Amino acid sequence: MLKIRLTRLGAKKQPTYRIVVINSTTKRESRPIATLGHYNPKTKEMKFDKSSALEWISKGAQPTERVQYLIKNCNEDGTLNYVKKETVKLSKKALAKKQAEEEAKAQAEAEAKAQAEAASESVAEEAQA
Repeated sequence: MLKIRLTRLGAKKQPTYRIVVINSTTKRESRPIATLGHYNPKTKEMKFDKSSALEWISKGAQPTERVQYLIKNCNEDGTLNYVKKETVKLSKKALAKKQAEEEAKAQAEAEAKAQAEAASESVAEEAQA
């Protein structure tokens, strides 16, 4: 069975990968049938031949999870369409502090709303009198 998977290159703690079509029973570093592109996870740089990858998939090659992600997020010119996550993880202390600030803000808004209602009621009572 053919697989489309990543072959590791690069120095220690500086990985780069080639995207290759290879027999599933061979080792990771053995000779590939075809090379489809390369991917650098540190810089999110990628050059990929998406059309030939889809052609190999139609012939029966199975992409790995990571390669499926790369194919799905690949532009037509072969570059990676990387979207950085907007959410920031906070520590437990910072999260507790943020929740306390939000609760204090909500309480202040509720008090201001109550004072505004009380003021409008007193104005309404004076108008009736």
